[in-house]
Amino acid sequence: MIVVDTNIIGYLYLTSDYSTLAEYALLKDPLWSAPILWRSELRNVLALYIRKEILSLAEAQGVMEEASRLMQDREYEVISRQVLELVAMSSCSAYDCEFVALAKDLDVPLVTTDKQILKQFPRSAISLKSYVSA
Repeated sequence: MIVVDTNIIGYLYLTSDYSTLAEYALLKDPLWSAPILWRSELRNVLALYIRKEILSLAEAQGVMEEASRLMQDREYEVISRQVLELVAMSSCSAYDCEFVALAKDLDVPLVTTDKQILKQFPRSAISLKSYVSA
């Protein structure tokens, strides 16, 4: 099992330079987990895609449904105290610290492309490229 941030989930369903790496990561470990926050963050990305007419409403709904199936039974609440402790020791947002907190709690790596998380939490986070290459 790994924790993935919303970007990694998005790369799997929305074409980007990282899409192939996200597919390899899923093949390497199909048990992806994330804090429940991932849903709101992905909906926000999909809203942007709808407004820019990159995706239709139906396509965006399909992405959300597929992603929800992938993450089913591996979405977690995080403890606010832990998130705020991570916030206090870093310059990362509380949103980002939710993913770090979950990775620490589950004792699994957080796979991300977020440079700030990678720099500030090197014991918990691994880059998507490094994870796939390992």
